[in-house]
Amino acid sequence: MSNEAVIVDVVRTASGRGKPGGALSGVHPADLLAGVLSELVSRNGLDPALVDDVIGGCVSQVGEQGYNVTRTALLSAGFPDSVPGTTIDRQCGSSQQAVTFAAQGVMAGAYDVVIACGVESMSRVPLGSSLGRGSGGTPGQDPHGTLMHERYPQGLVNQGVSAELINQQWRLGRGELDAFAARSHRLAAAAAERGDFDGELRPVTLPGGRVVTDDETIRPGTTLASLATLPPAFRTDALAARFPKLDWHITAGNSSPLTDGASAALIMSAKRADELGLNPRARFHSFAVTGSDPLLMLTGVIPATRRILERSGLSIDDLDAYEVNEAFASVPLAWLGEFDADPALLNPRGGAIALGHALGSSGTRLLGTLLNHLELTGGRWGLQTMCEGGGMANATIIERL
Repeated sequence: MSNEAVIVDVVRTASGRGKPGGALSGVHPADLLAGVLSELVSRNGLDPALVDDVIGGCVSQVGEQGYNVTRTALLSAGFPDSVPGTTIDRQCGSSQQAVTFAAQGVMAGAYDVVIACGVESMSRVPLGSSLGRGSGGTPGQDPHGTLMHERYPQGLVNQGVSAELINQQWRLGRGELDAFAARSHRLAAAAAERGDFDGELRPVTLPGGRVVTDDETIRPGTTLASLATLPPAFRTDALAARFPKLDWHITAGNSSPLTDGASAALIMSAKRADELGLNPRARFHSFAVTGSDPLLMLTGVIPATRRILERSGLSIDDLDAYEVNEAFASVPLAWLGEFDADPALLNPRGGAIALGHALGSSGTRLLGTLLNHLELTGGRWGLQTMCEGGGMANATIIERL
């Protein structure tokens, strides 16, 4: 019989704009991650020597995020050098996959205490850096070999174009996308005003001494009128010629922003939590991961949700909240239509359009937001699902204890 894997705590930094001058842009990504790791063990009174492994997610593993940033961060956090760490890449779902690997390790008996975490500093290590792109936007190296090009001779596209293809397939108009984006900011701003994020946020002290405690990416004044003025973000003449039926509705306003951030979750066996006198907040119930069409790319949340519902024996109506990552407004809206789910339960504190999408950190960030919402509302079951570059998705169901 497998061990029960439980969540003891989840912490995160605030979300900083992932551009030079953003609130967290002056902090090295290893230091960002070290901060949440030290906070996690400190506030739970845990001796870090008891941690069997630290599994971290990061997408752009190059430069300041290279050379196994997770190991660098745990040493920077003062963990004993006996604690190992590894860094994984499942694109946007990297830290959600880290959580899955951590929980599965506990359930298999390989771990007693493990931390799953993630970091991305998109201001210091811009998206695409791992391909060797220059600072002036010069083309990077091709990550696709000959055989990949033979399989997809027309070539794959960036995620913004994939979001446009979803708009076309699910008949999503500009007004609907912008309304969802405005909703994300409205809900996130209201949650921040109520203090709903306080339990998950860890202050970050900048080199100059200023302390960052609030999500910089939330824009409380966002309106449909202001969003309507933004131009399409991904249209080019070449792409318009290739996809002549697209209406080009995706803008910077209905997409998640470039973001800096880090987050971490303390996971252990129920038995070890009891021995240490710690109160588990939730347990892991089910996991799923799927591949999907790499051209549409972002639709994997749909088969991943179907698979996890089949495995769990639960229905969509059994769930008390669902976090579907808002990489683009297209993704949760298409998901919502496929499952005829309750819109009020979807991303009830806002999503990545407002709270940011620090790629390698987003999975654990969503987990903490979902857990805190279930506790605040008395909900029992929560679903988290994340679309991922290359056409994949993770899904996780937790049960609040």
